[in-house]
Amino acid sequence: MSGSALDLVAGIRSGRRSARELVDAHLAEIAARDAEVHAFNLVTAGSARSAADAVDDAVRRGDDPGPLGGVPIALKDNLCVQGVETTCSSRILEGWKPPYTATVVQRLRAAGAIPVGKTNLDEFAMGSSTENSAFGPTRNPRDLTRVPGGSSGGSAAAVAAGFAPLALGSDTGGSIRQPAALCGVVGVKPTYGAVSRYGLVAFASSLDQIGPFAGSVADAALLLDVIAGPDPADSTSIAGAWEPVLPSVGDGVAGLRVGIVEELTDAEGIHPEIRAAVEAAASALEAAGASVGRVKVPSAVYGLSAYYLIAPAEASSNLARYDGVRYGLRVDGDDVASMNARTRDAGFGPEVKRRIMLGTYALSAGYYDAYYGQAQRVRTLIIRDFARAYEQFDVLLSPTSPTTAFALGAKTADPLAMYLSDICTIPTNLAGHPAMSVPFGTASDGLPIGVQVLAPALGERSMFRVARAIEVAAP
Repeated sequence: MSGSALDLVAGIRSGRRSARELVDAHLAEIAARDAEVHAFNLVTAGSARSAADAVDDAVRRGDDPGPLGGVPIALKDNLCVQGVETTCSSRILEGWKPPYTATVVQRLRAAGAIPVGKTNLDEFAMGSSTENSAFGPTRNPRDLTRVPGGSSGGSAAAVAAGFAPLALGSDTGGSIRQPAALCGVVGVKPTYGAVSRYGLVAFASSLDQIGPFAGSVADAALLLDVIAGPDPADSTSIAGAWEPVLPSVGDGVAGLRVGIVEELTDAEGIHPEIRAAVEAAASALEAAGASVGRVKVPSAVYGLSAYYLIAPAEASSNLARYDGVRYGLRVDGDDVASMNARTRDAGFGPEVKRRIMLGTYALSAGYYDAYYGQAQRVRTLIIRDFARAYEQFDVLLSPTSPTTAFALGAKTADPLAMYLSDICTIPTNLAGHPAMSVPFGTASDGLPIGVQVLAPALGERSMFRVARAIEVAAP
């Protein structure tokens, strides 16, 4: 039932509609249909209605309700909200209520946005299908027999189903962009450090980044402008004021140089219809005044291999804190070591265990240089190759996902096949650059196709201009 967030804010500001009516309508939609989609782990109806009433009171008083005043938003269930259960879709955190609130959530509330619930994800954000959740899979609203992508599948599905006009996810190797492509919505991974990670439960700290889901490029820009900017609570956040992207979204692409990344577009496993969509998007940009060429980023082909050493290594370190002592699940044992082992065995699912073991092995004595060290050297090569590409082009294009949404259960028995879902998105995370997925028509199976727009660090303004032009030209 969602309209554009920009239109909804305008309606609430003018008094043409109330925030309470809007929130009630979205909660009714969730109540009617989420049983079949399972986008949410938790719906916070009571606090949402209270927040909506506060927005309506502000409007009646003549106060500014904020840039997102009255707009419902869904939050991925790895974002901490004080006193609200935050599980990361894992049994090990079931029932845990954080004592603090993530910076992005504080900024949303200050801007008048209204959180309506916590969305399902692959456990600890590890997966590409939202089938690794301890609370059951999320289904794709475009076709309930298909996955919504992952790990932020619940957030993507919530926006696609009309349960909320906006949502937040986190992207470590494609976890915003890939589900955005599979669900037919806009998804953005900002520059690493552009958005505070304070209050995001860590998976791989050098890769994680919070970003928006929205029904349109302009709505995604509006949300990004609200959450971006420096934060003293996050030492990796970029100092200096955030330059808003919304004002320039509609500036067109005349004079911009756009490069199609050959290694990602022509890679083995990219469906021909998706490759054709990227070429069609490039042609539309050329018709709109951009210059288009092809570019090589040779080391991008090693991105997947490097990622699956770096990310599990960081995960094995970050997930050491779930030990049955401090918070979350505890399974008793005869001594501390057995209690610790039993807790982790009962609390973590198979994919999380797989990645902890991979990461611990990659960091172990005698193997560190051969695996983790080598992966970090490959990461440096990827950064250098992208830097060379951006000397010739302002933005780059590629597919977001190699295929459209696949069937539930199709890849669960083959982890490698699942990992290949992120082949086009991972290089950007390794480089720390921004990228976003924009819907561009549907394939012959009737499912959405996403085109990925990539930009250099803090190149969001050009990236959004290109994304808007693609959105306008989409079939």
